Amino acid sequence: MFDRAQLEAFSAVIQHGSFERAATELNVTRGAVSQRIKALEEALATILVVRERPVVATRTGEILLRHIRSLKTLEDDILGAISHRQQDRAPVPIAIAVNADSLSTWFGPLVGVLLGEYKIALEIICDDQDHTFRRLVKGEVLGCVSSEPDAVHGFQATPLGVMHYLCVATPGFKQKYFQDGMTIASILEAPALLFDRKDALHDQYLKQLFEVRVGQYTRHYLPSPMALLSGICTGLGYAMAPSQRIKDLLNTGQLVELTPGCKVTVPLYWHHWTMEPPLASALTQTITAHARATLDQRV
Repeated sequence: MFDRAQLEAFSAVIQHGSFERAATELNVTRGAVSQRIKALEEALATILVVRERPVVATRTGEILLRHIRSLKTLEDDILGAISHRQQDRAPVPIAIAVNADSLSTWFGPLVGVLLGEYKIALEIICDDQDHTFRRLVKGEVLGCVSSEPDAVHGFQATPLGVMHYLCVATPGFKQKYFQDGMTIASILEAPALLFDRKDALHDQYLKQLFEVRVGQYTRHYLPSPMALLSGICTGLGYAMAPSQRIKDLLNTGQLVELTPGCKVTVPLYWHHWTMEPPLASALTQTITAHARATLDQRV
């Protein structure tokens, strides 16, 4: 049987990345937090935290953190079910990880639906679709939208649909850099716009187009979907953009496809617990239903 105070201390330390901040939250001394985690590690005969700045969980610690999060959600569910005054129940804290392009397209309207239907305190952690999965593995979130098709033990990956990315630019940019089409020489000269250093879509597109890896091209990083789209529209560079966001811009001719028929397709999955508490199960059903009604279901 786990000691609740020890679990709370461990969770707080990982959440804040610091023994001192965890002690402040729990209203105890730093020594008390350290003793509780040491006792927990001794009881489990394993190291749970890497004592550096910031403090992070070991692989075993990540497994325990997932257990703590599931236990907390289950407890909140049970308290809500037995409460005689549902309106007085505090919102259940729920954290999920979503990639920026999903958040700026199909998932954005879903936020209002979730907050309208469920009494939750929602935290959305934004990360690249190839990296949201790591947030789940580390126990930071209840579920995540990810491009990873394989689930870890105790979780399952439910297909949501696909997002299509097109390579686009303004007509003027195309005329300046790609008048004779896209070649490796023109790629090396034309500035590309990427979301951030985790963004692998552009490299994937170029490898698909030329069948070789092209790495030495000029790139600018604009870590905001709105800023990235604005950069494309003002001719700062060319970029990969989700088809949902640029449909009207293509129809009006403000943007043009640089390689019509060549796109990068990213399948998305909702990773969630196999055995979910009722609230988590309801959230899964709402998220998957909305995604399947909004996203393309054809690869």
